Amino acid sequence: MPSRHALLIDDEPLARIELRRLLQAHADITIVGEAGTLNEARERLAATDYDLVFLDIQLRGGTGFDLLEHIPPHARVIFVTAFDRYAVRAFDVNALDYLLKPVTAERLSASLYRLDPAEPTAPAGRGPESDRENAPPFTVEDRIFVKTGHTTRFIEIRAIVSIRSCENYTEIQLADGSQHLTLRTLKSWENTLPASIFARVHRQSLINLQHVRAIVRGEGEDVRFAFQPPLPEIAASRRCVAELRQRLADAGLAQIIP
Repeated sequence: MPSRHALLIDDEPLARIELRRLLQAHADITIVGEAGTLNEARERLAATDYDLVFLDIQLRGGTGFDLLEHIPPHARVIFVTAFDRYAVRAFDVNALDYLLKPVTAERLSASLYRLDPAEPTAPAGRGPESDRENAPPFTVEDRIFVKTGHTTRFIEIRAIVSIRSCENYTEIQLADGSQHLTLRTLKSWENTLPASIFARVHRQSLINLQHVRAIVRGEGEDVRFAFQPPLPEIAASRRCVAELRQRLADAGLAQIIP
């Protein structure tokens, strides 16, 4: 894809230095300017040719939201902030992504992938065969922004117990017992969740191996993964359990393997 021209707007010099360092791994991102205050940002936005803005929310003299009217429609905005309370408002104004500090290389790659999913930006030297469908996966430490109906919330990756396909939707089961129906395919989840802890156990289900408490054998070929009660069990095939035997052992769950 053609080079993206990025502006970095953040009132913390060290935060800009760190973001510059992370962006050095992405050859198709060119930093064309920086600003640390609201007034400096307005000047850069008016005088610079750019199509991507990394925007902090709390700035000297105002907030990042005060600058949105100065950003042309073709430019994409990625908010970078230490606070998650502005996330809903950020996505209401059509932000490309919302990164929480400290930003990791993996999370930045996942964010830049959204610029053009058909041809994602990737760190230099990293080929398309190195990840699933070229999409940089999230890490166990990440939090994701999920919209269910008219409600939006952050969900910790580690808190996801299972994800089940419901036609064009997927139902996310969290460790706290809550369930969230979202317009996203199971394949999409499989491509972006960390493969180190998530596994496809059925054509309609993904599970988080870290939450498995037992494997229950029923009659015939019936096998189910059990979690902390009262969370619902997830059906799986015996073949799937056999394939996961080593992964369960690696996760310290050898004692539950039937």
